Amino acid sequence: MSLEREEPTHFGAGPAQLPTHVLQQAALDLINYKDIGLGIGEISHRSKDATQVIEDSKTHLKELLDIPDTHEVFFMQGGGTTGFSSLATNLETAYVGKTGKLGKCGYLVTGSWSEKAFEEAERLRLPAEKVFDSRDYDADHKFGSIPQESQWVDNVKDEYAYVYLCENETVHGVEWPQLPECIVDNPNIELVADLSSNILSRKIDVSKYGVIMAGAQKNIGLAGLTLYIIKKTILADIMNAKQATLDELNVPVTPIAFDYPTVVKNNSAYNTIPIFTLHIMNLVFNHLKAKGGIEQQEIENEMKAKSLYEALDSCSNFYNLPVKKDVRSKMNVVFTLKDSSLDDKFLKDASAMKLTGLKGHRSVGGFRASIYNALTVDSVTKLSKFVRDFAEANK
Repeated sequence: MSLEREEPTHFGAGPAQLPTHVLQQAALDLINYKDIGLGIGEISHRSKDATQVIEDSKTHLKELLDIPDTHEVFFMQGGGTTGFSSLATNLETAYVGKTGKLGKCGYLVTGSWSEKAFEEAERLRLPAEKVFDSRDYDADHKFGSIPQESQWVDNVKDEYAYVYLCENETVHGVEWPQLPECIVDNPNIELVADLSSNILSRKIDVSKYGVIMAGAQKNIGLAGLTLYIIKKTILADIMNAKQATLDELNVPVTPIAFDYPTVVKNNSAYNTIPIFTLHIMNLVFNHLKAKGGIEQQEIENEMKAKSLYEALDSCSNFYNLPVKKDVRSKMNVVFTLKDSSLDDKFLKDASAMKLTGLKGHRSVGGFRASIYNALTVDSVTKLSKFVRDFAEANK
């Protein structure tokens, strides 16, 4: 079977399309890695070759994001849902280690994923609360906007162990255009952010974050692995927490495989890291570096989002765009047809043009074009033309 393929134009939200040449190299390495006679997935996770993959991945990520020495990088099995629980217990433990007290867990709820993260903290019986729920600021009580900081800043409390946000909500197509200053500028609060769907899509200042979590399967790799970037002081605070105090405060015990200091101490290999999945992630890092880094990728992403949103906005009598313009996602463009009887035809005609993966999330319906890093400008331009042509042909 050939490793060649026609370049896809797949707009699925995740698992998502990856660069073809990355997958071709990964396929070869799965059979015989560096001519050692074994595939990358067959070697010991603590072997010299596997350790080199881990170290190279960390180095390349640090270079791409310009990660300061104040932060540590590690990789952990699982995805965002695993992160919801591990972030909550590790950050609460860190707060106890730092203050000797129980801290509240604050959540900025702007879509289904930040809501799920909040619900998980509640399920773990941690003192979780919503700093705000963006639906409370919407006339129809729907996700699709982010309230102005001045509207909720008074809800922020210094006794928060952390404040959590999802930078890009894939289901509802909402993306934070910038971080909330009242959290970033508060030295008593750690900002914890889920960047699973927009990691490496634009430049960020890592120093402003306490923890960054990013599942691989949307923008940088395959499902089953998540990267973390964490302040070293938080790791120290976790280790300083006394078990007797944690027991007294009823803080849930973090499973050992998800205990951040343990994972870091063992160089992400305390248990068997999916090294093939990490290898693909590292190939993506190298791909980004070769094309000019995040600066170049951000330029392309701006072009793609501009092209598609302009096409949809130009046909406002045909398409609905439910997200406020100032918080529209540059990764996940959501829209509906004013005449829903044309929904099936839209998907069928798009598929005939080899434009796939456009069906919206089951919880909201409609359509969603996920224009992650691997989607080229030409691919999105093709979709933008289809959007205009379909509206003209079916008006």
